[in-house]
Amino acid sequence: MTGVRADPARRRRTAAAGALGGLAAAGAGLAAAGLAAALVRPESSPLTAVGGAVVDRTPTAVKEWAVRSFGTSDKLVLTLGIAAALALLSAGAGILGVRSPRAGCALAAAVGLLGAAAALSRPEAGWKDALPSLTGAAVAAGVLYLLVTAVRRPRPAGGGPAGTWPMDRRGFGRLLAATVAASAVAGYAGRRLGAHGSAGATASRDGLVLPPPAAPAPPVPAGAELRVPGVGPFLTPAGDFYRVDSALVVPRVDAGTWRLTLHGDGVPRPLSLTLPQLLARPLTEHDITLCCVSNEVGGPYVGNARWLGVRLADLLREAGVRPPSQGGPADQLVARSVDGMTIGTPVETVMDGRDALLAVGMNGEPLPFAHGFPVRMVVPGLYGYVSACKWLTELRLTTFAAYDAYWVRRSWAQQAPVKTQSRIDTPRPYAKLAPGRVAVAGVAWAQHRGISRVEVRADGGPWQEARLGDADGADTWRQWVWPWEAAPGEHTLEVRATDGRGDVQTQEVRDTLPDGATGWHSVRVSVHG
Repeated sequence: MTGVRADPARRRRTAAAGALGGLAAAGAGLAAAGLAAALVRPESSPLTAVGGAVVDRTPTAVKEWAVRSFGTSDKLVLTLGIAAALALLSAGAGILGVRSPRAGCALAAAVGLLGAAAALSRPEAGWKDALPSLTGAAVAAGVLYLLVTAVRRPRPAGGGPAGTWPMDRRGFGRLLAATVAASAVAGYAGRRLGAHGSAGATASRDGLVLPPPAAPAPPVPAGAELRVPGVGPFLTPAGDFYRVDSALVVPRVDAGTWRLTLHGDGVPRPLSLTLPQLLARPLTEHDITLCCVSNEVGGPYVGNARWLGVRLADLLREAGVRPPSQGGPADQLVARSVDGMTIGTPVETVMDGRDALLAVGMNGEPLPFAHGFPVRMVVPGLYGYVSACKWLTELRLTTFAAYDAYWVRRSWAQQAPVKTQSRIDTPRPYAKLAPGRVAVAGVAWAQHRGISRVEVRADGGPWQEARLGDADGADTWRQWVWPWEAAPGEHTLEVRATDGRGDVQTQEVRDTLPDGATGWHSVRVSVHG
């Protein structure tokens, strides 16, 4: 054999051209799939569908590592990883295609079929969700065939060495440029169409005027915020509020078409409500601190906001629901999101008198899309994965024995009251400080029990009581500060809290799985001078 097989340089050029063709074909396929997804729904796009399927099947320990390592950027990292894997597969399909166009196109199509299968495996998926990936697969295979056959040139009429694949560089380059240009146009059209599709949702939020609460929250006590540099505001702005969920694409729900259904075991009068019907009910305003079960000791996944909504217990009673303590047959309330996420909450907890809300507002504004617009659940005293369903669309009464919600199927506990926690926000770990008085400060929380005391110590010495900010009810965190006389050297600062029932935060160190981390937060600092 001669030609490409005998000429390493030519073989490398041919392989490089094939790889470029594979990448261009993948880009064309993704652009076509994105255009189709804009007509179906954003969650059906291949990258999103595959990402969601990966999240569903990733071991819990790996998910926790991703949250710890990448924080709220974990979804971006996952998407970039999937894109990198797609790029490698596509380049490989192109290299294979210059030798065997059928085999290369088959590999490209198989990647698209994988996306279709992932889309169909997602919660709430219908047959239409496979269409974007199938469209992308067809386009990618077709474009790849055109590009790899442009790399090949038929054997000259006068004969030529078998297996010779010289490139028509100009023709290939023109075809490659045309492919990239067409993909860019299709991608832009898909984004514009998607933006147009979500315009109704955006307009519905922008035009929503929240009614005044029938039961307004009292003003935050003047002394609740200690205004210590390094400690955040008492009420967390929506833009700074943590977000931990499994949605790779934030659902943008049109408030005009939103509807909530309430049904299930022990519901003699099922309800179906539109947003105007929900807003016509008496609204309650309440300050509540939310915390994610993935929050490690001293972690950032906790925030405090003023929520506006309908009391969930009132809605359940209107439907005829009775808690188990009153003979009701259902002990679990399963909330379902528009993207298929399910979260199970104890019925007894929801109906025990606390302000569990179907929230429509956050800090005086309609809920942001990222935090559940138009309606989400907020239940004080429970970790978010068993209480705080966003983009809510269904409430179903059942039992814990009959149904395991999404996170329970992934090894988390069925019921998870928030544990007493405290955190040092300032000084930061490994801070270099000057000798003298240093404000050691942070927050502590034990929702629905409240915080009665915070203590701090240095280098394992005696515990010293910190000054607490004024309490804003039992469902919010409290700020605290302790003046420390810092001497030169290396020091370890520790904090612990006591809840409103008199129970001291445990020193026992436990991981977040299965029902929340425990232990005392500590920071190491250096004092020089």
